[in-house]
Amino acid sequence: MKKTFVCLIFFLPALFCAAPAQAQMPYMEEVRALGAIAGQGLACGSTKYDTFELLARAILLTKSPSDKLQNDAIYAYSEEKANAYISKEMDGFYECAAINRRFDNQDIFKAVLYADGTIKMPDGQILTPRRPYDATMIYKKNPDSLKEAKAIYNGGKETRVGKIDIRDDNLTALQREPAATPQVPLPSSVGRLSRRR
Repeated sequence: MKKTFVCLIFFLPALFCAAPAQAQMPYMEEVRALGAIAGQGLACGSTKYDTFELLARAILLTKSPSDKLQNDAIYAYSEEKANAYISKEMDGFYECAAINRRFDNQDIFKAVLYADGTIKMPDGQILTPRRPYDATMIYKKNPDSLKEAKAIYNGGKETRVGKIDIRDDNLTALQREPAATPQVPLPSSVGRLSRRR
């Protein structure tokens, strides 16, 4: 019995490592992972955030096996990005300098995105979308994305960002009328520096 247990402890890690290194992550898990990474990059003010966002969205669209899964993936990506952003905000943007170093050195930045949505991955794999799409239309750089995310994820007060209204119906009418805290936009470089540690 003891020998069996010792053998299991010794060989169990080897079994997990023996799995093919090329095995791909299921589509929804990959989308969630990309969302979590995007949320950290956004929260920490990574200089390569916009490029990552473009490539992550392209991967989401190009790899989608069906329209339904694609719609589910868009929601899952956004949810994970929001959760990661909130988590970094709650921990006081702890370790953002280290996160940015890792974020900026990811292999995803070696991918090549073509105009029709085809992606050449860093390992040489070519991903072709089910239906070609205009890759220039999937993401537009937004210098206020961090400010807008902060407004959305702050919660509580009614906030207007673009055409999206966010309301908390638990607030009384008196709490809704005056703006509790005016938002003063910071220059993007000042905002990034103040969040890094």
